[in-house]
Amino acid sequence: MELESKITNDLKKKYEAIDQNVETHLEGLLHSKPITYWDYIQTDALLNLQTQRTTLPDEMVFLMYHQVNELLFKMILWEIDQVANEKDITAAFFETKLMRISRYFDILTSSFTVMKDGMDVEQYNKFRNTLTPASGFQSAQYRKIEFASTELINLIDNRFRATIDRNTSFEHAFEHLYWQAAGKDYKTGKKSYLLTIFEEKYKDEFIRFAEFYNTHNLWTIFKTLPQDVKEDEDLIKAMRHYDYTVNITWVMAHYNTANHYLNIGGKTAEATGGSEWVKYMHPKYQKRIFFPDLWSKDEIENWGKDV
Repeated sequence: MELESKITNDLKKKYEAIDQNVETHLEGLLHSKPITYWDYIQTDALLNLQTQRTTLPDEMVFLMYHQVNELLFKMILWEIDQVANEKDITAAFFETKLMRISRYFDILTSSFTVMKDGMDVEQYNKFRNTLTPASGFQSAQYRKIEFASTELINLIDNRFRATIDRNTSFEHAFEHLYWQAAGKDYKTGKKSYLLTIFEEKYKDEFIRFAEFYNTHNLWTIFKTLPQDVKEDEDLIKAMRHYDYTVNITWVMAHYNTANHYLNIGGKTAEATGGSEWVKYMHPKYQKRIFFPDLWSKDEIENWGKDV
């Protein structure tokens, strides 16, 4: 009875705090249905989100795989958001979140065997033509993960980093992000259709997002922590693991899978959106590093060269 009284009192306090009558809510429970797994997970809706464009069976593998990726990207952003909005960050809190994020990327990395070894090459090279001009390049969530992980300067095309600083406008910096190289002729400024429609949909959202994470990204937050926290060996290990996993291990798994399907007979084909995927994807060209101060000069110099 004492426990029941405590629960009742706690419920009353909860609803009084939002000007609600607890009796009304309790009465509602009399008529509610018990939750089921399929209702909670929304199984029916989830399993009806796959719409093939061809009759080729392996297209379903390709489609569902990318949907799973987007769900994992959402999980990663969910964790980063908690760090960005935490007031008093401890080494243990930061490390825990980083290792969660790294585990999600470990799943993404290992799962590329589903793509690389799980589809028929002939089928892929038939159904991929029906996907043009769509491209995995256009994953807005992945771009947000990059913005939320590091300072914008570390995402600038390696050829232009010396010309960009923290006083540069977001608009100008955006035009020199490394992935612009996938669909932009820097000599003429002309952009591919792939890049143009991507920016039409997301550019304003990206700039707003990047403005917030300019001071709330993982790297900036790390640098504002007390010295003893920044020197925590487990935290540094977690930071380096995340950086390497995202910018080398996962990228190379993606690169090698693309190479498996698009480099046939020594001839490299364009990606579905027409992107020059080799130039912007391979880490040795762009040297994408989220946490540069945590790596030695030699490690940075040889970033991605041995994979």
